[in-house]
Amino acid sequence: MLTLDLTNAPRWYDLAPGVRVQLRPLTTALMVATRSDPAVEAVPEDAGDEERAVAFASALARRAVLAWEGVGDAEGNPIAPSPEAIDALLDVWPIFEAFQLTYVSKGLLLEQEKNGSALSPSGPSAGAIDTARAANPAKPTRKRARTAPRSKTSR
Repeated sequence: MLTLDLTNAPRWYDLAPGVRVQLRPLTTALMVATRSDPAVEAVPEDAGDEERAVAFASALARRAVLAWEGVGDAEGNPIAPSPEAIDALLDVWPIFEAFQLTYVSKGLLLEQEKNGSALSPSGPSAGAIDTARAANPAKPTRKRARTAPRSKTSR
């Protein structure tokens, strides 16, 4: 069952020991805005999934992060979230992974679930070609295929 959170209130997420961020709810409007973000659209067509994931996560985080705790500058002074600071935070691999798992993946799971049985028009099957000849019962094959040789080892 899909449970709806009708409050639409920001939530705190723990991304690492001592580091937590307050994030906006992952709404349709937020996802649509992120998909049309200039940084996401600037990713080259031939870019890999990893490069796309980093660009998308950074653009999403810049829109979603409202506040944080446990994040500071080089001298250890607390700093406020800014686009540059958010990008720097996501450059820390464990933080990026936690952000992806605790925030982004929850929204994408629903997206994936609804597309469970549909073919992806841009996926690996999009330009697939048949490699086997079509079977034609009116035209029998010349010979039957030989069976595989049996193993000579004893069981």
